[in-house]
Amino acid sequence: MSDDFVRLVSQANPASRQQYQPANTSYPPSSSPPQAMDPFFDDDDEYPDSAFGRSPAMQSKESGLPLARAGAPPAGFGNSQLTLPNTIQPDHWSFDEDQPGSKPFSGSASFPGPSKTHARKPSKTPKKPWKWPWQKKEQVLTGNRVVALNNPAANGEFCNNYVSTSKYNLATFVPKFLLEQFSKYANLFFLFTALIQQIPDVSPTNPYTTIAPLSVVLLASALKETQEDLKRHQSDSELNSRTAKVLQSDGTFADKKWKDIMVGDVIRLESDDFIPADVLLVSSSEPEGFCYIETSNLDGETNLKIKQASPQTSSLTSPQLVTALHGTLRSEHPNNSLYTYEGTLELISNGGVPKTIPLGPDQLLLRGAQIRNTPWAYGLVVFTGHETKLMRNATAAPIKRTAVERQVNIHIVFLFVFLLALSIGSTIGSSIRSWFFSSAQWYLLEQSSITGRGAEFCPDILTFIILYNNLIPISLIVTMEVVKYQQAQLINSDLDMYYAKTDTPALCRTSSLVEELGQIEYVFSDKTGTLTRNEMEFRFCSIGGVAYADVVDEAHRGDGDDDKEAWRSFDDLRGLASGVQNPFVDVGGEAGTERAVANEFLTLLAVCHTVIPEVRDGKMHYQASSPDEAALVAGAELLGYQFHTRKPKSVFVNIHGQSLEYEILNVCEFNSTRKRMSTVVRCPDGKIKLFCKGADTVILERLSENQPYTAKTLIHLEDYATDGFRTLCISSRDIPDAEYRQWSTIYDQAAATINGRGEALDKAAELIERDMFLLGATAIEDKLQEGVPETIHTLQMAGIKVWVLTGDRQETAINIGMSCRLISESMNLVIVNEETAHETQDFITKRLSALKNQRSTGDQEDLALVIDGKSLTFALEKEISKAFLELAILCKAVICCRVSPLQKALVVKLVKKNQKSILLAIGDGANDVSMIQAAHVGVGISGLEGLQAARSADVAISQFRYLKKLLLVHGSWSYTRLSKLLLYSFYKNIVLYMTQFWFSFFNNFSGQIAYESWTLSLYNVVFTLYMLGQRNAFFTRTQFWLWVGNALYHSIVLFGFSVILFWGDLKQATGLDSGHWFWGTTLYLAVLLTPMDEIHRGWYVLESLCDFPIPGSFVFTMLFLPVYAVVAPAIGFSTEYKGIVPRLWSDAVFYFVLILVPIVCLTRDFKYNIPDYRPRQEQTSPSTDISPLRFQKAIKKVRAVQRMRRNRGFAFSQTENASRQDQARLIRAYDTSKTGARPSGY
Repeated sequence: MSDDFVRLVSQANPASRQQYQPANTSYPPSSSPPQAMDPFFDDDDEYPDSAFGRSPAMQSKESGLPLARAGAPPAGFGNSQLTLPNTIQPDHWSFDEDQPGSKPFSGSASFPGPSKTHARKPSKTPKKPWKWPWQKKEQVLTGNRVVALNNPAANGEFCNNYVSTSKYNLATFVPKFLLEQFSKYANLFFLFTALIQQIPDVSPTNPYTTIAPLSVVLLASALKETQEDLKRHQSDSELNSRTAKVLQSDGTFADKKWKDIMVGDVIRLESDDFIPADVLLVSSSEPEGFCYIETSNLDGETNLKIKQASPQTSSLTSPQLVTALHGTLRSEHPNNSLYTYEGTLELISNGGVPKTIPLGPDQLLLRGAQIRNTPWAYGLVVFTGHETKLMRNATAAPIKRTAVERQVNIHIVFLFVFLLALSIGSTIGSSIRSWFFSSAQWYLLEQSSITGRGAEFCPDILTFIILYNNLIPISLIVTMEVVKYQQAQLINSDLDMYYAKTDTPALCRTSSLVEELGQIEYVFSDKTGTLTRNEMEFRFCSIGGVAYADVVDEAHRGDGDDDKEAWRSFDDLRGLASGVQNPFVDVGGEAGTERAVANEFLTLLAVCHTVIPEVRDGKMHYQASSPDEAALVAGAELLGYQFHTRKPKSVFVNIHGQSLEYEILNVCEFNSTRKRMSTVVRCPDGKIKLFCKGADTVILERLSENQPYTAKTLIHLEDYATDGFRTLCISSRDIPDAEYRQWSTIYDQAAATINGRGEALDKAAELIERDMFLLGATAIEDKLQEGVPETIHTLQMAGIKVWVLTGDRQETAINIGMSCRLISESMNLVIVNEETAHETQDFITKRLSALKNQRSTGDQEDLALVIDGKSLTFALEKEISKAFLELAILCKAVICCRVSPLQKALVVKLVKKNQKSILLAIGDGANDVSMIQAAHVGVGISGLEGLQAARSADVAISQFRYLKKLLLVHGSWSYTRLSKLLLYSFYKNIVLYMTQFWFSFFNNFSGQIAYESWTLSLYNVVFTLYMLGQRNAFFTRTQFWLWVGNALYHSIVLFGFSVILFWGDLKQATGLDSGHWFWGTTLYLAVLLTPMDEIHRGWYVLESLCDFPIPGSFVFTMLFLPVYAVVAPAIGFSTEYKGIVPRLWSDAVFYFVLILVPIVCLTRDFKYNIPDYRPRQEQTSPSTDISPLRFQKAIKKVRAVQRMRRNRGFAFSQTENASRQDQARLIRAYDTSKTGARPSGY
């Protein structure tokens, strides 16, 4: 043992070796290279420095890091990185698509800069991105922030705590709204038309027939945008109006709204409170200033984080002591690094002697986190509002445009070119008339000179542009908005997506995106709170080769002669451990051994942990940084082994009514490298035991020989893992006193090591964790949200790929992936866990090449890609990103674990930039906001982690399972209906205005209109508003031009038949000619009726509520038009219809045209253009031939299942930092037997 000791100390001492590198077990890595990821940003997002990994924080005594005796220098001086700009971009990043480059970053103490192998040349012509006036100017802050203590007047320069996630405010609404509206080509075109209509003697129509409808369209859009943004303002107001207890100068606490909290305020936080701003922990109710916080709203991790106040302030446990503080806080400037902080507290004592207290990340409590299992804590506010780290990681609400809107813009360009061609053609026709037939038409008084005739060419083009302008439907945009709004209301009122438990309906916040819900190809989902409930439950265990369950299902009950292999219930286990046997359970002749193993197993669960017990309202509650540990301890309590008291050196367990004390000698903490946790205890009988729990892969290789339960335990582990449970192996060992004394010396030396403490402790633990005895295994259920597996399976069957992006550990993420059916047993896992960019590139390239070769042979293998945050850092670099994306797309499932909030957004933007697919991101926490805003459609879960994601999302739902109906029902219907609507809108306008073009051949291209001006405008705005195309058609370029061709055909038939029937003008019974407006109005109504019949023909499944809009629209027109034709001439508004009503509505030819011409138009459509949508099922006969290729595939699938089962579902979530021994320090600080001695904080 002495040789082991010398070797261990020599390896742990940095002075004995020059190339020693301390182990890094924390996350994010403390010295990871800069996160040089390719900038697939398509907006002006700033790049948070948190994405570059964890920079070294100020070295502080309470952080367990070396600190000079005289104290750390104040923040902002010496080598502090606070003098750097508040945002740092890597050299090859660009945040605008049109930004050619930026100045390269050469590195710093915190960020080493680009490596030589990946050096890039700086761009020669850097260019600043365009900034709109309402965008905030970037400020480069130097020095440090100085906050006065207990002096509110001195801190007035800092911003308040008001937070806004809205899209507009009073100052920005008009410019941002107009910019968005006139980025739509239709509105821009009609603005142009409205302007040229004001030119005298150019417009053949009333000068207000375009600008009036355009104003109506813009007003309707403005009302919709206002209504939607008011909801965001209401959500912001609700958040800003929450209250917190703020310390007053007289030593009392007053409730203050979050928005009114200022930098320098001291606030009192209580258990389960959300933290309203970034605050520095001053003191708490717990020993030594400990405080538990849950950060799942920030980083997705469910395990509780331990924060600790500085030893110099942890004793300030009353308001009077805090108000007596005088001095300043020197802090870093606001930034977006979630994991770093540097500051110093400069206190002035009563004698006027300054005292410097270094502060680091251990003392920083971030806005968005939640206080857990801590009755109260005092916090000094350091960052507020949009300067908090959470808000610095957020991005402004983007203006999202759908793929359909972009396609509409393209088609409008096509139609404008078509319109221009018609106008130029008509102008040429007018010029030919003027040049060659002017002498025969002398009564028109046209220009006879060459100069005069040439000057008329351009005004004539403008005249015909105005004449044909509604070839592009003016109501198109507003009709789209109205339809989308109604679709959103259908989503909001859907009772199938109403969650009664929390009284939460679905809420569509951005109705302009509803059709994209029907085009989703990728879903990017958070895990914690989105797929899971954040609840752990002890469900199964295997003890001594026998499986036990809380509820034994039919498949495992066994029958008759096979009772020994059947699973048993927890009641049976409770009876076995207590000595009360079930007479119906045959335990054989080894009852004593089985009872001893069960007692050892349950004792381990109750003793080997770092849980703190607390009695509240007469019930035992467990504070734990690991939800797994809390579930295991609660499971032991359920089975009769209740852990009830912790003292600094022992724990007390109530076993069958008797309280026993177990002395905690040493704790070997869990970390992701060890994958296990051990506790050395002295039992009540004086024996020393090692209790160990961890992954089966590390426990099995540390067992002694001749283990009796290994085979059966492995079978049970595979069963648990197959069902997606989180598993741990349980083992123990008796340690002789002499061996423990020798090992304890080694452990104490390792714990006292300054540099390399974590590695030294790990090696010390290796010496004692050997020759163990396998007691059994546990299975914990990380409860999924209801319906998650079925929803993911349904989405995959619909061709939607699901990627999970989580901040949780790799093992946990894989485990959840299996339980929610994202990963199946037949899939092979491609796990990327590399340490450098070169290794990551090499792995991805080789794996991609091998996969392509395999696919080229016709061998299709289902793969699941799993990549951790560090490897993802390198995979998103420009040189590797394309290969990484190609590999990911070839995989059926993708899981990115241990990722930061910004990395989530970068993965989404990588796919968005390189794939022509519609992406949806769904999450429930503030850490998901950037991902939600980066996707085409963002969905927020209104869950237990606050409403930040729901407020920032386009659609808010309360359960993941509602995504199925949202996409496959509402999304699909919205897309098909809107597609039909758009095609129909273009079709009906082309039909109408092509008749105007054909009429030009009969009026010598004079620009004479066939229809009354205002009636023409009402064609789009009123008369056809009800007609919504609702047929299974897609808005493609082919479909668009097919509808254009059909419109041309119908316009020719309509115009041709009307001309034939009215040839030479009709003579009425009164002896008068029918006249131009008689013919024009008849043609207008025939044109109006034909598209109505066309869309009605397209309804193959008619419902009673859908029968009215189409005939109702025409009936409304037939009633409105006579009224208008009488009133308009009477008030001088329009004189074209004067006296037309009695002549038109009493003529039989009028009704004959309305009936005959539409029928003739649609005859061809009924005969040739009725698609058959009846479902068909291809009948295939089963093949009895088993080819060698199929046999090989079957063998590969079996082997893949075997490989997956060998994973056995290990997952354990706990905060880890081996060098600091957080857990050991924590349990040594608590004495729960003295709960009455805790300070109240008042």
